[in-house]
Parts: sequence; structure tokens; C-alpha cells
Amino acid sequence: MSISTWQKSSYSGNASNCLELAEAADESVLLRESDEPSAVIVASRAVFGGLVRATRCDVIDS
Repeated sequence: MSISTWQKSSYSGNASNCLELAEAADESVLLRESDEPSAVIVASRAVFGGLVRATRCDVIDS
């Protein structure tokens, strides 16, 4: 799977344990935790966008 460069939020500063994002060649979004880089979550842009919108609106059911 060809991916772009992993990026972390500028809010992470110099923290070594943060979430990182990348985009795959097929435009899916990849998400990983920097201290466990081999565990990668892959989602479509639509699914990832829904997750981001839900967390911003605090609408995720527990």
C-alpha cells in the first residue's frame, strides 16, 4: 500500500505518543498511534469524515 507521509497534529508538539494520519494511494485515510505504528486503521474518506464530525459535535453513543 503506497501512502503519503505520516502527519501528526501541530497540537502534539514534541510528544512521542500521538495520533498520526496519512492518505493512501486509493485516497483512503490511515490512522495510527505513534507508539504502536504497526497497528493501522484504514477508513474511507467518508467514514473518517463522519468520525471527525461526530467527535466535534459530541454525538458518538457510548
